[in-house]
Amino acid sequence: MRYDFFAFMDRMKYIKRWQLMRSEREENIMEHSQSVTMLAHALAVIRNEVFGGRVDVLKTVLYALYHETSEVMTGDLPTPIKYYNRSIQGAYKELEKSACEKMSNMLPTEMKTQIEPYILADETSEEYKLVKAADRLSAYIKCLEELRSGNSEFSRAKKTIEEDLKGRNMPEVEYFFNHFISSFSLTLDELEEK
Repeated sequence: MRYDFFAFMDRMKYIKRWQLMRSEREENIMEHSQSVTMLAHALAVIRNEVFGGRVDVLKTVLYALYHETSEVMTGDLPTPIKYYNRSIQGAYKELEKSACEKMSNMLPTEMKTQIEPYILADETSEEYKLVKAADRLSAYIKCLEELRSGNSEFSRAKKTIEEDLKGRNMPEVEYFFNHFISSFSLTLDELEEK
């Protein structure tokens, strides 16, 4: 029997983000997922090692890895549309859930029990909250990259995302900002000058 799950997931590289904005460099959801996974891992480690938390680091990483699964079916709906009003937001949430269930059903039974919980994440968990913060952090870093390239198209997005991140009152996000964010505005030569 043929299972299409991983072939669909591989198509993430064709789905572009930031469709309503002019970008100096295009970004796809596959590379975005890798960025979010790395950042979520960092936030989970910071939560546990710096602030004495007890989040499940592996669960956080796997939630992040699969957090865009629905978009291989739905595409990346731009944020202003997705959150235009509660009706659209609710309908889109249902669409995402249906897409995730459909994707999960593309796995063999013996694998489904080990992968499905990360595709259909527990959105109330602390691990998922870290992934959502990492998702916004990844978008913030994209804004910094675009602004560094002289693209002012991302200036308002940067401000809005920064306010959102600070409004979450998450010490691990503040720690990441204090220790890592400034490096994202440096050139390669500047990064090597230590």
